[in-house]
Amino acid sequence: MKISATIITLNEERNIARVIESLRCVDEILVVDSGSTDRTVEIAGKLGARVLDSPWPGYANQKNLAAEQTKYDWILSIDADESLSEALEAEIWQLKKAGPKYDAYTMPRLAQYLGRWIRHGGWYPDRKIRLYDRRKAKWEGAYVHESLKVNGKVGHFESNLLHFTCDSLSEHLRMMDRYTTLAAEQLLSVGERVTWPRLIFHPPWTFVQTYFLKLGFLDGLEGLAIAYMAAFYNFLKFAKAKFMSFGR
Repeated sequence: MKISATIITLNEERNIARVIESLRCVDEILVVDSGSTDRTVEIAGKLGARVLDSPWPGYANQKNLAAEQTKYDWILSIDADESLSEALEAEIWQLKKAGPKYDAYTMPRLAQYLGRWIRHGGWYPDRKIRLYDRRKAKWEGAYVHESLKVNGKVGHFESNLLHFTCDSLSEHLRMMDRYTTLAAEQLLSVGERVTWPRLIFHPPWTFVQTYFLKLGFLDGLEGLAIAYMAAFYNFLKFAKAKFMSFGR
């Protein structure tokens, strides 16, 4: 069993070395870059990755393009701000030795936020399909929150994929501004209406769910920040969609 790892990048010099160095269990590393102006491409090349340049067509399309350009049919799709834990790497080695029984595999994703590993608030286990046979799966999603559609059986790893999210609230706010614009465009593209009650009541309900019902308070101050940011995310998404709809 041969595995190609794919990473899509744009200005990821802070993260790219960590993710590549965690991929000792794969047989090829392909980085598809969409015009980085920092040292992402240079660092990736020095660490042995093959680098392709591709204009940005959207998350799903870029990941599908990356999968099409690999040497091997089994793909490990990993983001630049993620890395394999040593335990997950060991599971993948064992799978390569024994051979696959499924067409794709999920893995739990453990996120680090403001320096703390987050285990509540709906953030964990946050299972993602990341290892798959490209002959049986394709990425879907026009704007944001792309997902992998698998035409086959899905198995599960038990060890964590590590996700290094925001180091500061300022970084989180910048990221949120970009993603809420994409999410608002997606709402409008499928004809979904944003009503005033939804705009007013959904954000505070999101806070209640995240902080209380999903036990976000157990993650301390970072859990409180996550709950507030989740509520603000929904407010921005719906508000942007509302304003965009006025011009249509």
